[in-house]
Amino acid sequence: MILNWFDNAPRRVLALISAACVAMLAFGLYLQHAVGLEPCPMCIVQRYALILVAVFAGLASLSGKKGWWMSFAALAVLAGGFGAFTAARQSWLQWYPPEFAMCGRDFYGMIESYPIGRAIPMIFRGSGDCAAIDWTFLGGSIANWSFVWFVVFSLAMLWLLARGMRRS
Repeated sequence: MILNWFDNAPRRVLALISAACVAMLAFGLYLQHAVGLEPCPMCIVQRYALILVAVFAGLASLSGKKGWWMSFAALAVLAGGFGAFTAARQSWLQWYPPEFAMCGRDFYGMIESYPIGRAIPMIFRGSGDCAAIDWTFLGGSIANWSFVWFVVFSLAMLWLLARGMRRS
């Protein structure tokens, strides 16, 4: 039944993935602004990847032209893979925290202290404590859940791409 839905409505699946990404971003903003959890740079990188997945999956869902949706779905898979890699790295740091190393300075401190051209690369290197676990759900940290959802989204889009190529 679900596989038929994938075959018959790839644009709906892509729109659903895009909407789920937007919901996850909204939840992250809730955790940040309402609960008071400050994201570390690895969390910020995961947010950028989630934004890319949402945008690419959303664009893929807009057109029924096969080349259009397959191209954007492929870009979304790449963004999802990057997000999964970052989330996996942060999960590893949480499970096996380094003795001395943290991610470095906090995000806002870097923006205030350095020119933007120097601060942006520092953000992607990390600052703050990426190994800290500030929130859990069913035993998984934010990074753990982020990894799970990046993998789910990427596998769903890979399935769509494989089925779309098979129909050629």
